[in-house]
Amino acid sequence: MDYAREFPSLELDRPAERILRLTLRAPGRLNAVSEAAHGDLARVWLAIAQDEETRAVVVRGADGAFSSGGDLDMVLAIANDAETRRRIFHEARDLVYNMLACPQPIVSAMTGPAVGAGLVVGLLADVSIASPNARILDGHTKLGVAAGDHAAIVWPLLVGMAKAKYHLLLNEPLNGEEAERLGLVSLCVPEEELEAKALEIAERLASGAQAAIRHTKLALNDWLRMAGPIFDTSLALEFMDMAGPDVHEGVAAIREKRPPRFA
Repeated sequence: MDYAREFPSLELDRPAERILRLTLRAPGRLNAVSEAAHGDLARVWLAIAQDEETRAVVVRGADGAFSSGGDLDMVLAIANDAETRRRIFHEARDLVYNMLACPQPIVSAMTGPAVGAGLVVGLLADVSIASPNARILDGHTKLGVAAGDHAAIVWPLLVGMAKAKYHLLLNEPLNGEEAERLGLVSLCVPEEELEAKALEIAERLASGAQAAIRHTKLALNDWLRMAGPIFDTSLALEFMDMAGPDVHEGVAAIREKRPPRFA
């Protein structure tokens, strides 16, 4: 698989034998997910699933951040153009379901902002690792849209309904230590150990019994698939909200670094 040719907006390399590493990189934008990256992130898991050289995947962000979420230009494009809204709706759905279906285990390493579209990959990873400096934030209600990207399918299962509602409705962030305490992430490790720990876990997964590991992942992900109709509803509501008035105020508030003033 020529990943550089097929997925030019993503950075992929092999830090160790049988390990594929995906790096989110957008200099000066805290690795925000552009339109091109959003489409590539949705599709790359189908290619990885067919890659016999890859037994485990590590996902990280570049330059001390995981991802600040969907690029605001992309958000406005969704809001203003029906065809863009339709296309990215299907990409957002495919991103979640393609990650769940990818047979290889996925390990995420999160530090700095881990928000929105980027957080989908961080929390749907099979083993999620955060540093204390991670700032995990769903971000949707602050933007003026329903929490649709991934939250409804995984947050209640990981942290319970009460905590899920608290953090999603109020747009309340968590650092890595709080996320580990609540069960939102698998581990919290010191910043200087984050990358090495993610690679160590990926190597352990890559050296294990592949059928057993992949079948265990398949069975466990049925818990998430049972919530598929809930996720589908949340995503539809998010994109309905994208066509409403609040998202423009949400984008303006983020760009102007002020609290939003929703009507």
